[in-house]
Amino acid sequence: MTRKVSKDSVKLDNVVIEGQHKEFTIAEIKHSKKIIKSATPKGTLDWYLKWIASVIVLISMSMRGVDGLQIYDLSLSVVGVSLWLIVSFIWNDRALIVVNGVGLLLLLKTLIGVLAA
Repeated sequence: MTRKVSKDSVKLDNVVIEGQHKEFTIAEIKHSKKIIKSATPKGTLDWYLKWIASVIVLISMSMRGVDGLQIYDLSLSVVGVSLWLIVSFIWNDRALIVVNGVGLLLLLKTLIGVLAA
C-alpha cells in the first residue's frame, strides 16, 4: 500500500530510515540537499559491468600516447567500450548505445589498421 504525504507534512519527520552506512530521519531527507541516492542499484550485473568497463577504459587512457603501448591502449579500449555498449543495451539508453557503438567501430577500424601495418 502506498500513501502520499505532502512535503510540508511533519507527521513522519521523526521516522528513522536505516541506510547502508547511516540512519536518516524523514525530516533530514526532506530538507537536505546533500543526501543523494545513486540512480542505479548496487550489486546487479549492469553495476559490475559499468565499473569494470570504467576501470578498463581508464587504464587504456593512461597508456594513450606512450610509445609501444598503442596496441594495448586500443585493445583495452575495445574491451571497455564493448562492456559499456552491453550496459547501454541493458539500460536501453539510446544515447549511450550510439556513443559506444560508434566508438567501438572507430576503435576497431584503428586497431585493424595498426595490426595490418
